[in-house]
Amino acid sequence: MTGEHDVVEAAVAQAFRDEWGSVVATLIRVTGDWDLAEECAQDAFALAVRTWPRDGVPDRPGAWLTTAARNRAVDRLRRAAAGADKLREVASLAVPDEPITVHSGASGVRGASEVSGVEDDRLRLIFTCCHPALAFEAQVALALRTLVGLSTAEIARAFLVSESTMSQRLVRVKRKIRAAGIPYRVPPAHLLPERTAAVLGVLYLLFNEGYSASEGDDLQRPDLAGEAIRLARLLCTLMPDEPEATGLLALLLLHHARRSTRNTPDGELIPLDEQDRSRWDTAAIAEGTALLEGALRRRSPGPYQVQAAIAACHAAAARAEDTDWAQIAGLYLELRRFRPGPVVELNRAVAVGMAAGPEAGLALADRLTEDLAGYHLLPATRADFLRRLGRAEEAQVAYTEALALARTGAERSYLRRRLSEISSPEVSVSVSSVRREGKPTPEGQP
Repeated sequence: MTGEHDVVEAAVAQAFRDEWGSVVATLIRVTGDWDLAEECAQDAFALAVRTWPRDGVPDRPGAWLTTAARNRAVDRLRRAAAGADKLREVASLAVPDEPITVHSGASGVRGASEVSGVEDDRLRLIFTCCHPALAFEAQVALALRTLVGLSTAEIARAFLVSESTMSQRLVRVKRKIRAAGIPYRVPPAHLLPERTAAVLGVLYLLFNEGYSASEGDDLQRPDLAGEAIRLARLLCTLMPDEPEATGLLALLLLHHARRSTRNTPDGELIPLDEQDRSRWDTAAIAEGTALLEGALRRRSPGPYQVQAAIAACHAAAARAEDTDWAQIAGLYLELRRFRPGPVVELNRAVAVGMAAGPEAGLALADRLTEDLAGYHLLPATRADFLRRLGRAEEAQVAYTEALALARTGAERSYLRRRLSEISSPEVSVSVSSVRREGKPTPEGQP
């Protein structure tokens, strides 16, 4: 019985990862009510938790969840004496894989794809979240909460703020949407560029959460990373002349190419310099490199193109010792011009430490102790510099601090292993190992 319960529980969790954004996006499109869509989606998943153990997991979980959410929305609208047009629209909502007819009165989104060229519901809702009347951080946070289903805590960690601060921001932005009457619709094609920066930010942070999960036992969430790449491809199709969209897709592909070599079968983290480079996805690397070269030819550089160039430097090195750390350090200086911030400085410290020695890297990292308080990669990076300088006791303190701050089981296990090696003088730890082996860290976030 316990085994069956575990199977159903896993099926609900997988359905949430796969279907949350689609269910919410579809309900917002037809109702125009953000809170109603989220609440009805939550009710649908709660119903799944109660009924799937009894009735079995449906063949098409997404269709089942959309139907359940639709029925809940109809009930809620009927009780609220909603207009007949909106009730008919929700009641006639088709389940996934069936054509959805959009009737008049559908919250101002009728024919949106014909006007803007955005065909995918999730991408359309990302653009809707990213309304220019909202603050940039609010746009990105709201999209991550609504479209991806990330928790407030996960979004807060992506922005390096407290959970309570992020919760307040999300409440304020929804209140502003209601008070200002911001429409739930996709803008026409000629207005899409004004929302591009925020859309890129959403896709970047979505991939980041998939590439290195912010909490839990698993290092990666491939479903999120794959969804970010899928949406980035759609965005490039929609905006083929936008070099930063192309640069972002290149960046994601170059990092995703290493996914199968980043941890052992039992979940242990494998640092960049220890990965089996013969197993990297050469097709993804070739595509990412070609995309980057095409974007750079437009001579309109931006932060995602610079980050893709950094990833390309790692991908081009046949061996870890062949990595051009001096070039990477220079690229981080260029990135600082677009996105000044302490995380960029920490990454530059790593590169400088590899190119010019641990003392130079440590001097840069030590300047960031106040700005990056509570960020586990800072003490982890300092620990490595100290270890390489022979300052074992200080390194032990720094590794212990990093271990206390790390949130994923894979990172904690990795740091414990490094901490245990401090007493072994023959063990040499490289700085690129301690940091999240080239993770596209939040230097590109808002």
